[in-house]
Amino acid sequence: MSKPAPSGDLAKFDDLRKIGEGTYGVVFKGVHKRSGKLVALKKISLERDNEGVPSMQLYLVFEFIDRDLKSLLDKLPGKRLPAKHAKSFLWQLLQALAYCHTRRVLHRDLKPQNLLVDDSGVIKLADFGLARNFSIPSRVYTHEVVTLWYRAPEILLGGRYYSTAIDVWSLGCIFSEMVAGIPLFAGDSEIDQLFRIFKILGTPTPEVSYFVYSHVTGWK
Repeated sequence: MSKPAPSGDLAKFDDLRKIGEGTYGVVFKGVHKRSGKLVALKKISLERDNEGVPSMQLYLVFEFIDRDLKSLLDKLPGKRLPAKHAKSFLWQLLQALAYCHTRRVLHRDLKPQNLLVDDSGVIKLADFGLARNFSIPSRVYTHEVVTLWYRAPEILLGGRYYSTAIDVWSLGCIFSEMVAGIPLFAGDSEIDQLFRIFKILGTPTPEVSYFVYSHVTGWK
């Protein structure tokens, strides 16, 4: 089935077509009848464990943007952005991250494919499927987050107590890719990813090593 049957609030949209699917939902493209604007609708299934209670579906409506940073870079000479555009994108993304972090939200999956770019040069965070609320003191999280090339060292080492720093690390890797045209750390495994990071940035100092040894599981 390529599109949902229009019922209830869905009847406000025309020409609904499936354009993507992920772990946490299905995305449709449609036209808002009243405004005539293209929109993206993300259908999220909310499962209930209680016997006899049916599953629920939630639809989120977003503006429709059909270009992400990865596809934009792939079309540019050398796959790199002009300096002024890279600086503009970095500034916008820092503002977006600050907005999330001040509201105690970790994105946890920043990568070029999850950054949408419209025709006016505005770049936006997308795909909050792995996002989580964080607290102080920090709580335990899974380390199976963030695409490998943009994954912070503390996650690669098995750390399960982490902070907003993991998003900042990912954004730094993305900024480097925007200006250099190639991923900064393009590892093919977690250990290879760590070796590439250490090769460029150096190995942790004894003080950092002691702290890491005390807080993460993968540091031996």
